[in-house]
Amino acid sequence: MSVSTESFAYVADLVRAQSAIQLGPGKEYLVESRLLPLARERGHSGPGAVDEYVRTVRRGADPGELTKVVEAMTTNETSWFRDTTPFTVLQQEILPAVRADNPGQLRIWSAACSTGQEPYSMIMTLLDGGERRFSVVATDLATDVLARARAGEYSQLEVNRGLPAPMLVKYFDRAGAGWRVKPELRSFVSFAQHNLLGPPPSGGPFDVVFMRNVLIYFDAATKRDILVRLRRVMRPGGYLVLGAAETTMGIDDTWQRVPGSRGPVYRVPGGNT
Repeated sequence: MSVSTESFAYVADLVRAQSAIQLGPGKEYLVESRLLPLARERGHSGPGAVDEYVRTVRRGADPGELTKVVEAMTTNETSWFRDTTPFTVLQQEILPAVRADNPGQLRIWSAACSTGQEPYSMIMTLLDGGERRFSVVATDLATDVLARARAGEYSQLEVNRGLPAPMLVKYFDRAGAGWRVKPELRSFVSFAQHNLLGPPPSGGPFDVVFMRNVLIYFDAATKRDILVRLRRVMRPGGYLVLGAAETTMGIDDTWQRVPGSRGPVYRVPGGNT
C-alpha cells in the first residue's frame, strides 16, 4: 500500500526545502520503500507504517529525525565503475588534456559520492594508468553513507557489482566475510559532507569534477545555480563529467561541450584546447 497523499506532500516539501531535490507525482513508491526501514526502527508496522512514521516526525519536529528522512530520500544506488565509459574517458581523454595545462598535483571532486564506489573507482583507474600526482575530494549530503565510504568496507555482494576481480585482489583486503579498501587507496581521498546548494567544499580549484546523475533531480533554476557555483571552483579548462541523461546546454551555456568525447563531458572556458 502506498503512502497517503498528505504524507507524500509533506516528505516532498521537506526534501525540496533541504536539498532542492524534486519528488514529483509517481514517486510515492520511492517514499514508501525508503522510509519503511525507518518506520520499522521506530516500532511502526503494518500497511500504514510509513504514514504513522511521517505523522510522528511531523508532531515531533526533531531535527535529527528530519535529517534521517532527507538522507533516506536522497541516497542513490551506486556500483563500481558505474556506466564504465566515464572512467575510460577520464583515463584516455581527460587526463592527457588536463596534464597539458597542469603538470603538478591534480585536484578532483567526486560530488554525490554515496558509499564511495565512484571515488575509489576513479582512484583505481588513475593508479592503474600510472598516475599518482592527484587527490580526490568526495562529498555527499548524507552523513550515513559518508561514514561507510570513509570506512571503505564492502560486502561480497557489493564488490560483485562491477568490481573486476584483478582490482579486488590488488586494492582490497579481506575483512571477515567482506572486503576493505587498502590504506594506499584511501590515502588519495578525503570525504566531506556537502550540500550542492551551499558553499563548495575545500580542496579546489578542481581540474576534474564528476557530478553524475545528480542534476536530473533538480529544477532548471537550481541546476543553473549549481553549475554557476561549480565553475567558480574549477580551473580554467577544467572538465565536468555528467550523467548520460544530463547536460549543461540550455541551462548554463558558458560550459563548452567536448566534441568527439564518448561521454557527456564539458569544459570550463580557458586553458589549452
